[in-house]
Amino acid sequence: MAGTFGELLREQRIAAGLSMGQLAKLIHYSKGYLSKIENDVKPPTPTVARLCDGVLGAGGKLIEAALFSPPALGRRQVLLAGTMLGVGALAGVGPRPVPDEHLIAGMRTSFEHLRLLGMGTSPMVLLEPLKALQHTVHGLARENTGPVGTRLLRLAARIAEYTGWMSQEAGDEQGAMWWTRQASELSRAAGDPDIASYTFVREAGLALYRQDSSSTVNLAQQAQWIGQAGSRVLALAARREAQGHALAGNRSAAEQAFDRAAQPMGVAQHDSPYPVLGSSAPDPLELARGWSLCDLGLTAEAATVLERQLSLLPATSRRSRARFGTRLSLAYALSGEVDQSCGALAATIEDAAHVDSATVRTDLRQLARTLGRWHNHSAVREIYPDLKRLLAER
Repeated sequence: MAGTFGELLREQRIAAGLSMGQLAKLIHYSKGYLSKIENDVKPPTPTVARLCDGVLGAGGKLIEAALFSPPALGRRQVLLAGTMLGVGALAGVGPRPVPDEHLIAGMRTSFEHLRLLGMGTSPMVLLEPLKALQHTVHGLARENTGPVGTRLLRLAARIAEYTGWMSQEAGDEQGAMWWTRQASELSRAAGDPDIASYTFVREAGLALYRQDSSSTVNLAQQAQWIGQAGSRVLALAARREAQGHALAGNRSAAEQAFDRAAQPMGVAQHDSPYPVLGSSAPDPLELARGWSLCDLGLTAEAATVLERQLSLLPATSRRSRARFGTRLSLAYALSGEVDQSCGALAATIEDAAHVDSATVRTDLRQLARTLGRWHNHSAVREIYPDLKRLLAER
């Protein structure tokens, strides 16, 4: 029974009938680098573990083993921590008139407009208006009881949840967590099971970008177990659980979670006090499946799924196009398809520049490291300056 990661890798490689040189060619890394990993001189990176697992058909064993190996020196956190500003900005504001339907509808419309802007611009443009709107709606909810107060609380919870997402996109994980938990508290006070459950999905998303598969799965499962959330939220929670299982290298559990997520996601009620929760993509489950195949080391399959789904995204969905376009480019690069990777990146880079996303930049940095292995390739030389400029902007 293999002990270290290197021993397990050697065991799986020999069982597959491959020499070290053959495996190195299949995963597009040097034989010398792979030798250092197999001899436990260097710890495995998550990317190498996933590629080896996929090529050798190890069923997640190598991915799981890598999780318990010593981390590579200099590993950085996926998201940058920041300081959440503006808490308590409502202090000192006096009582206001009881809001009528026109005012409530206007505040919801303001929020919907901000969300539309969020599909295609920097979160830094949105955060202060979102915080101001949330404080106003929350303040009105505190001053009113009955159905009006409940509707305002639900809207305040939805704005807080989205503010948490934009904080994460801005690279402020501390602020993202604060706003997400604020949304959870408000939704419970308003008796809204959808947002109460969905906040666990949002926290699971934070864990996913920290490469914390266990927390991703646990938080996503909590979203499915608590309360009486609607079918769409339950499907989105199962989707996030599947991503967590894939990150851990457990393909079987990931596929089972995706199967649960495939049940009807439901639609927002016409009289809902807030826009529909979750991704606005035509098929968020398939996009996540493509992402997960890449995490499982099945990069060629991932590229096929992501290419197909990206063609369905409208031009206005710049944030989604940037996120999954970067993932497509990364999947091609990890498959050794350098020209296709650079082509996908060229089609993505303008969207990525517009949305200014910290989470997308996480994948772009990995992509830059991966393409750097082919720094003499003509397509890489052509696109690399644009990629470096994009990463240097923040």
